[in-house]
Amino acid sequence: MSQRTRQQVIADFRTADILEAARSIFASRGYSEATVEDIAQAAGVAKGTVYLYYPSKADVYWAALKDGIQALHEKLQTEMARPGTVQEKVQRYIRVKVEYFYDNHNFFKIYFSEFGHAFVHPAALQKEFTDLYRKQAALLKTVLEEGVRSKVLRKIHTDATAYAISDLTRSVITHKLLKWSHRKIQDDIQFVFDLIWKGIATT
Repeated sequence: MSQRTRQQVIADFRTADILEAARSIFASRGYSEATVEDIAQAAGVAKGTVYLYYPSKADVYWAALKDGIQALHEKLQTEMARPGTVQEKVQRYIRVKVEYFYDNHNFFKIYFSEFGHAFVHPAALQKEFTDLYRKQAALLKTVLEEGVRSKVLRKIHTDATAYAISDLTRSVITHKLLKWSHRKIQDDIQFVFDLIWKGIATT
């Protein structure tokens, strides 16, 4: 392994630790109350190390959020590329999103906060965030279009339906994290799927 490659591996480990710590701190304290010092301490690094990779608290926040969204998108891409019927793929999409949000609740808390409170941020970052969200919905839209063509699904607005399904999965996890729902996670997944499928399927 070259010196440059070894340094890159170390940097990757450090940034992964920093972003994981950042998600935990932002989730528990909120953006306003969180500090770079808090994040550094949680990550087990010096404050200067955080600034080495991220010039400001806002940069850490957005990197933590983007990293989580990108990981979810890659997982969705992998799962949706697997062979299966339209019904199986719709259910798979719901399962992956619900399980990911449930398993990564710190990420979900800042993800939900971003949607719920319209945090003020640079326009370029807002566009990047929105693009990643749209890409997730686009994966499902492709499946829905296939279902309409094959007459498995009714003639629906596939774009609006994809966003509606994404939003419903987020709502289910919100209820879970707020302890408004005490169902098992698999029951939540089945509930969302049944609600959606009965509304869009031809039979």
